[in-house]
Amino acid sequence: MRRLARALCVTVLATAGSMTALPTAAAADGGFLRLAHLSPDTPEVDVYVDSVSDPDAGIVLEGVGYGTVSDYQDVQPGTYTVAMRAAGAASDTPAVLSTTVEVGADSARTVAGMGYYAALGLKVLEDDLTPPAAGSARLRVVAAAPSAGALDVALTGGPSVASNVEFAAPTEYLEIPGGSTSLRVTPEDGAATDLPVDLAAGSVYSVLVLDVPGGGLKLMPLLDAAGMSAMPAGGVATGAGGTADGTGDYRPLAVGVALLATAGLLVGRRNRPARRPSSAAS
Repeated sequence: MRRLARALCVTVLATAGSMTALPTAAAADGGFLRLAHLSPDTPEVDVYVDSVSDPDAGIVLEGVGYGTVSDYQDVQPGTYTVAMRAAGAASDTPAVLSTTVEVGADSARTVAGMGYYAALGLKVLEDDLTPPAAGSARLRVVAAAPSAGALDVALTGGPSVASNVEFAAPTEYLEIPGGSTSLRVTPEDGAATDLPVDLAAGSVYSVLVLDVPGGGLKLMPLLDAAGMSAMPAGGVATGAGGTADGTGDYRPLAVGVALLATAGLLVGRRNRPARRPSSAAS
């Protein structure tokens, strides 16, 4: 977990310097893990990640809100617990949600809190970072807008990506020519909306469909992997479009990282006294 904590610190510093810089390729024996808050009516949470093999070590991401996705973290293969607690709650407070995730060598996982608060759950997504053919981008769409119900997704003026995509479900990956394009998203019992997205050739993306406060949908593309040798990165921004609210301020990852860096919201390795009571405890 020392490596995981150091990776988080490096990620914050690198992102503060340049949102486009990517680290070098990861060691072959490592895996990747990232965290996402995709519940529109759930307040901010603190997310705890612990290695089962070293329960006294861990990391904490504090004050994580809807639409925030962390960068991938390079972690040793093994089993990890992920727990969400109300923002500001003590570390020994019972978790609102918890799950375990297996991270294997050369694998990537995204653990996301999804759904409305009344039926909130943690979902583990298996990410495929296989690079696309030259000149193409690979993408999948993740239905993360509970107000939309099941989605139909297609390339605008092109082929279907997937039909009847249930909330919290990802589509299969699809290769398309790299560059500027748009996705036609049709919510259940709703009108189709064309939403623009830029996808760089040679890169792999997870494109989230998110709710917009006050109504409507927006896209948030996550840059999973860039080029043939670069390790994964976190979320990237996209502009407003379709039924989005028109502000163009879709930078939850950048804002989250800035907050983590400037307000001390990222806590590295630390002991958890509640898990290992002292001899004086009654």
